[in-house]
Parts: sequence; C-alpha cells; structure tokens
Amino acid sequence: MSATETRSKTLDMVYIAMFAVLMAICSWISIPSTVPFTLQTFGVFLAVGVLGGKRGSLSVLIYILLGAIGIPVFAGFQGGIGIILGNTGGYIIGFLFSALFMWGMEKVLGKKTWALALSMILGLLVCYAFGTVWFMIFYAKNVGEIALWTVLGWCVFPFIIPDIIKIALALFLCKRLASVIKIN
Repeated sequence: MSATETRSKTLDMVYIAMFAVLMAICSWISIPSTVPFTLQTFGVFLAVGVLGGKRGSLSVLIYILLGAIGIPVFAGFQGGIGIILGNTGGYIIGFLFSALFMWGMEKVLGKKTWALALSMILGLLVCYAFGTVWFMIFYAKNVGEIALWTVLGWCVFPFIIPDIIKIALALFLCKRLASVIKIN
C-alpha cells in the first residue's frame, strides 16, 4: 500500500469518527418528549451528504454501536442496549436504514443536490416507518396495544416540520463542507 493510499484510508477513518461524534453531539441537543426532539437526523443527513453513502453509513453504524455498548451518545446522555431495545430504539436503528437507503439513492441518482434532497426526504420516511413499527411492537409488548394514529401523533407528526428544517440545513452545509473536506 502506498503512502497516499494509507493517508487516504487514515483520513477516511478520521472523517467517519468525526461524524459519529457529531451525531452524538446532535443527540445531546435534546428536548424531552415521548420521542425526544434532537438533531440526530441532521447528523445522519450531514454524514451521508458530506462523506457519501459508504462512509456516512459507517459513521451511523459506529454511532449506534457506541451507544449499544453503553457510551452515552443517545438523547439525554444515555447509552446501552436497553435504549435500543426500548420503545423508541427503532428510530435509532432507523438512522442506519436511512443512511443505507440514501447510499442506494446515491448509487442510482448520483450526488446532485436534487438527488441528495430526495434521498434525505425518502430516507427520513424510512426512519419514520421503521421506528413507528418498532414503537408499536415494543409498546404493545411493554404497555399494551396502541393505535397507529396515536403513535404517529406522538412519534412522527410533531417531527415533520423540524425534520424538514434539518434537511434544508444539512443540504446547505453539505456542499460547503464537501468543498473543504476532500472525499474521494
């Protein structure tokens, strides 16, 4: 392996780690509710938008794994497998499915701004869908049956406008950061 390839792989690892840390910081900026209002989805959108699908997805995976082993990277400075296996853990796992979906969209549509915006919107819907189904299953198991509209009212509808704002901010920052962070 040449010195240039080694340097490139080292930079990849640094960027992936930096964006995993950014997601943790984004989760700590939190307003408590049934599903806390955080900037985690912003961190996911930014990671995939700047680093690309592969590196961005790795960054999300590392973030989730850090939380799973107990490092307090989730909302409310929490960590541990219990958070992931709780009612709202599906939204955390949904971040990875969002990133993977965005990666797939990148492969099909490229890295044009409109394609990135579309992948963020559809990736968000993937996260909502996975997290909502997870919430309904775990809530029913732990508390009792719950209606879909109730879950959507708690876990999705209040987040739509803030998440659209996060997408707009991520799109704005992605191009600026991508020009500074040189990713191959």
